[in-house]
Amino acid sequence: MRNHQRPGRSPVMSTQAMAATSQPMATQVALQILQQGGNAMDAAIAASAALSVVESYSTGIGGDCFILYHEAASGKLHALNGSGRAPAKATAQAIRDRGHEVMPVKGILPVTVPGAIDAWSVANEKLGKLDFASLLQPAIEYARNGYAVSPVIATNWQQTETLLAETKEASAVYLVNGKAPQAGTIHRQPDLAASLQLIAEQGPDAFYKGSITEEIVRFSEANDGLLSLQDFADHRSEWVQPISSEYRGYEVCQIPPNGQGITTLMALNILSQTEVSELKHLSAPHVHLLSEAFTLSMAERDRYISDMDFNKLPVEWMLSDEFAAQQYARIAVGKASPQPVESALPHHKDTVYITVVDEERNACSFINSVFHSWGSGLVAGNTGINLQNRGGGFTLEEGHFNCIEPSKRPMHTIIPSMVYKGNKPVLCFGVMGGQYQAMGQAYVLSNWLDYGMDIQEALDAARFFLYDDELGLESAVPAATAKELTGYGHKIAAAQAPFGGGQAIYIDQENGVLQGGSDPRKDGHAAGY
Repeated sequence: MRNHQRPGRSPVMSTQAMAATSQPMATQVALQILQQGGNAMDAAIAASAALSVVESYSTGIGGDCFILYHEAASGKLHALNGSGRAPAKATAQAIRDRGHEVMPVKGILPVTVPGAIDAWSVANEKLGKLDFASLLQPAIEYARNGYAVSPVIATNWQQTETLLAETKEASAVYLVNGKAPQAGTIHRQPDLAASLQLIAEQGPDAFYKGSITEEIVRFSEANDGLLSLQDFADHRSEWVQPISSEYRGYEVCQIPPNGQGITTLMALNILSQTEVSELKHLSAPHVHLLSEAFTLSMAERDRYISDMDFNKLPVEWMLSDEFAAQQYARIAVGKASPQPVESALPHHKDTVYITVVDEERNACSFINSVFHSWGSGLVAGNTGINLQNRGGGFTLEEGHFNCIEPSKRPMHTIIPSMVYKGNKPVLCFGVMGGQYQAMGQAYVLSNWLDYGMDIQEALDAARFFLYDDELGLESAVPAATAKELTGYGHKIAAAQAPFGGGQAIYIDQENGVLQGGSDPRKDGHAAGY
């Protein structure tokens, strides 16, 4: 447990309910919904809608959503895949005909159908208690009346001014006299407020079969995009069966592909082959072991993870004990191995993660994203909606499982997680950061279970990330560790920005207490009552 005489926040404790998000404004929205009679699902949806306004560079209704939800009354874990599909006209050749040899990550071509609104609506209808329109009201108020720009968001905003200045629509919504808003100033989004209000009044059809659809498609066609009205009308979220693996006596649950959650499970299966706790935390052997386990898992992800409607994937084999043992045997003590498969995917970017546990002990693990900062970099006409660039997760390599095809879902980096002990959920958590998310989840969970850290310590701990043969280290990783890792053959690089973010709620079933943690790499916090 934490030495409470050293600096750093402690876990937040409560007995009734709790929420943790990357923005205090969104956390407060979640608590308000709970206190108005909503449940964990309602609170998570309302918080996500609020984040779509106050943290627009990371998330929005122009993005996608995945949800894991433990329903206390039935004991069932529900899993919702709310990812959108490529346009029906999207083929590798169509992208090449527009001058691209690799899948672009900005502009109109990587824009897929946004799945968030449909996911929020169907999740609320099946598992929520309050009406959908009421969940959008706090977001509408923030967009219409304004919100205070917080420091982390202001910094990220300033770093993307050039991108936002490239189009008149994005510049009009997100820049003030050509500059990003400063921390502590008020920002308003009246066009987004109008879109959210229309969705509140007309339901999701306003987004998928109405005037918002028409404006997004008009904007796409004006920019040589591939989206059609039919692409939106055909969109459906999908309830799926979770996948899981055991780690140190706990069941770790994920959403199956096209999400990358299986990557976390493969990494944990490799770590299960040894006693990680025998290694000093953040020592060179510790960083090396986790990094190697993760890069082996990433290689399999990049080879296989794709839309299972288009490909039969070897999920059982990837999660088998035999495969985990084979993978562990490939790790050499004190010697870095080359990346087994070169990734065809872009580097990690932005996302928001929300966790909520209510008084009935329903638990919601909820993630929503536009992928890169500001997604495609485009705001769709007069809608105020920034469109995701999730199609950047496809490859143009013909024959690859993840090659772009009509109405196909790309490999997705956003992954919520739920951890069970027996038949009870004990940890509802997620880690943001695109490609880093799978590594981040495995690391936070290992910090908690292998090293006995409380949930806030597990999130606080200095991070590292082996990607594209480069081992990035946050500044708090000891210099001696970096030097020793160089001797192993790792190419060491100082992290240019913090790796990811994260939120977690530990459900202490024995004592009836909730413990919340929120990543200091973001502006957010956990709060409860």
